[in-house]
Order: sequence, then C-alpha cells, then structure tokens
Amino acid sequence: MRQTGAMPIEPDTKDWTWVLERPCPECGFEPASVDVTALPELFHANTRGWYGALDSPDATVRPSPDTWSNLEYACHVRDVHVLFAERVRLMLEQDDPQFANWDQDETAVASRYGEQDPAQVSVELVEAAADVAALYAGVSGDQWDRPGRRSNGSLFTVASLGVYHLHDVAHHLHDIGGTPE
Repeated sequence: MRQTGAMPIEPDTKDWTWVLERPCPECGFEPASVDVTALPELFHANTRGWYGALDSPDATVRPSPDTWSNLEYACHVRDVHVLFAERVRLMLEQDDPQFANWDQDETAVASRYGEQDPAQVSVELVEAAADVAALYAGVSGDQWDRPGRRSNGSLFTVASLGVYHLHDVAHHLHDIGGTPE
C-alpha cells in the first residue's frame, strides 16, 4: 500500500459551531435548509458519495503532505459517525450530558488512518453511517430538543447536533471532490 506524507496534519483548532448559523463558504453547506427529519436520507446520500473514493489505487496517497488522502478522510468520517451516534444516544438517554473530549487529530495518528485497508474502511463507513442514520430516524417530537454539551460549553440539541454532524461529513466529501448521491 503506497502512502505519501506520513507526517501528521496540522491540527484543526477552529470552532466550527458557527456553521449552525450561516452557510459554509468552503463547501456551500446551508444549515437553514436542513430538515432534520430528512437527516437519515441525507446521511445515506452522503455515504453513497464516498463509494468510489476508496476504489482508486491512489486512495492512500495524499495530494500534498499536509492534506489527508481519501482513505484518511474516510476513516475520519467513519469515526465521526461513530462519535455522533454515541452523542445522540447520550442525549436521548440522559438529561443534558456533557460529551467527552475527542481529539480528531490524535485519533488519526493513533489509529494510523493512512495504513488502514480501504476496502474495510468503506464497509465500516457505510455501517457507521447506517447506524447513526437509524438513530436520527427514531427521533421524534420533543426529542429533537433534548440538550447535550461539549466540554468547552457549546450547547447542542439533538436537532442542532444532527445539522452540525451533517456539515462535518458533507464538508469532508467536498474536500475529496465528491458529491452526495
């Protein structure tokens, strides 16, 4: 398996919660246009956009030393789905839970994203997206308003967490030049 640029990516320290209030100028995501009841299908459509990303012999190659390969992005998106599923479950089961910190950059290095098997990651990404989509599909009524918060104090509802989550995976699909299908 060929991989270039084994150096870690510079950590992303931005607070992306602003994307809940205004469109993302980089990927075009418009939070106001998201119907949270459509989240399950939106996640499935996003996942279908990843199908070809890991089929290429260059899936493990970084386009530049400081940009993740398609494989590394796919590993991250898989893990984002798993993380958000955990957070949605907490919000539905507990009153105003505080989420554990998650260092995405540390996870990428510790999990050796660039050395994982693209075919296995493809399956895991689909499974993780299906799991979290099923959770959102089961949310109804006042459950959309149940709160949870990050350790930095950022407050979410199940609805706003779903929109934030959708932006994350949509943005990364945009990063690799993909589109939802």
